[in-house]
Amino acid sequence: MKISNIIGTRLKVFAGDSLTKKASLNALAVALDYGARLLVGFLTTPLLVIGLGRYFFGAWQVLNRLIGYISPASGRPTQALKWAIARDQSLTDYEQKQNYVGSAFIVWVLFLPLMIVLGAFLVWMAPFWLKASPENFWQIRVCTGLLVANLALTSVATIPTSVLEGENLGYKRMGLTTTTVLLGGGLVWLAMHYQTGLIGVAGAALITTFLTGVVFFKVTQSNAKWFKVSFPPFQQTRQFLGLSFWFLGWNLVMNLMTASDVVILGFLKSPEAVTDYSLSKYAPETLISLIAMMNLGITPGLGGIIGSGDFKKAANIRREMMTLTWLVATAAGAAILTWNRSFLNLWVGPGHYMGSVSGLFITLVVTQFVLIRCDAGIIDISLNLRRKVLMGLLSSLAAISIAVLLVGYFKFGVVGLCCGMIVGRMLLSVGYPSIVGRSLGESISSQLRSSFRPALITILLYSLASWLDSHVNLGGRSGLGGWINFIGGAGITAGVFLVVAFYSGLSGLQRKTIFSRLRAMNSAGAR
Repeated sequence: MKISNIIGTRLKVFAGDSLTKKASLNALAVALDYGARLLVGFLTTPLLVIGLGRYFFGAWQVLNRLIGYISPASGRPTQALKWAIARDQSLTDYEQKQNYVGSAFIVWVLFLPLMIVLGAFLVWMAPFWLKASPENFWQIRVCTGLLVANLALTSVATIPTSVLEGENLGYKRMGLTTTTVLLGGGLVWLAMHYQTGLIGVAGAALITTFLTGVVFFKVTQSNAKWFKVSFPPFQQTRQFLGLSFWFLGWNLVMNLMTASDVVILGFLKSPEAVTDYSLSKYAPETLISLIAMMNLGITPGLGGIIGSGDFKKAANIRREMMTLTWLVATAAGAAILTWNRSFLNLWVGPGHYMGSVSGLFITLVVTQFVLIRCDAGIIDISLNLRRKVLMGLLSSLAAISIAVLLVGYFKFGVVGLCCGMIVGRMLLSVGYPSIVGRSLGESISSQLRSSFRPALITILLYSLASWLDSHVNLGGRSGLGGWINFIGGAGITAGVFLVVAFYSGLSGLQRKTIFSRLRAMNSAGAR
């Protein structure tokens, strides 16, 4: 039987309360995991900046992005596995699901030689691209080799994770992933404590990936009793390989979109410029991306509704997801713009903040990308990725070309970089809602009309926050007193922006819908 036919099998309609409860728990699990990563990043980044220095910290950022460029060489079988199981999560054909797992493992093996070849090329070239002095060549090459090994291990270690999330049981990992993330942070601290440099940090990442894979293997075995590897017929593997190809393409697009800014700055300016940019981008990217991660935790449940053919209900849930995403992203983004200068001064010391204008454009880039990712995740459910990938590739190439021109030729720096990204991604800001709308019965014109008011409010609140940035003053306080002032001020500011965005950016019906959904989530959690 063809995979396309299997995936197209209609699923039974999920009970509303059950779906809401699972979505709430999955979102909570993602929030806990991401919160742990936020905490670890918050604590370890100053250690890395001090322990590695501006050059090597910037080099570490660039190397991670370069590794992302070769990650499509893994074949991306875990994404195909996750969404295939998500569409078949209510079926009892466990042998078929085991064949999916076997197909994912075979695809990983087939792509492994390509990953090794590309990784070897990267290991050799990295010191030249980073303009390293000859005495640092060996350190950068060993670090790069460890990161390539970590990439190869990640591709197979996340197979159990994909099964768990595809079965809409991601919440079963709650707390365990958080523990491994904290352990990884501890390993980074040890690497800096013993002054092992880039090699120690890369080694810490490799050990953390291995331990995470072991933990998820045990958790998946306990909660998906059918979980094991069953090698399918060649024809089915070939079809799965074709499906993985488009997820591979999407992974390439994602890396072009998320890593190109750092690589462009590193190549056209310097690793030191990357350090300041990465630190200035840390708060908006980390907090706003939490929203996208929570949406990814909810999306597998939406797959069951789409698979059942209830497109009206799916369209309503998609509108709720986009509304909540916009609301929280706007409030968080405005609060970050107001307080990012103070945050960086407290966190890593003065001299790293790039200014209000650069901060505004960085936050706009992150907000646009989060909204794009919402619809990108919904398109994944259909497993019809061809248009999504091709459109994303065209958009990424346009964004990179414009950014390189503005940074390299016109010398517009970070503002030029961000403008290039925003303009290039406008194709996706319109194109992806159009693809989703055709699937769920919503015209692109109606979507654009409904987005005008929220977009205007976002621009107004972000502009106000940028003006407030130059007037916020913690009174020169540092240490615990400075952090107390910062947390209190940022929390109050975020709450005010949230209320303003809620009542000025949303219609009465949208506000009513959000209140109803929050009550449903609260009732589901209470049970």
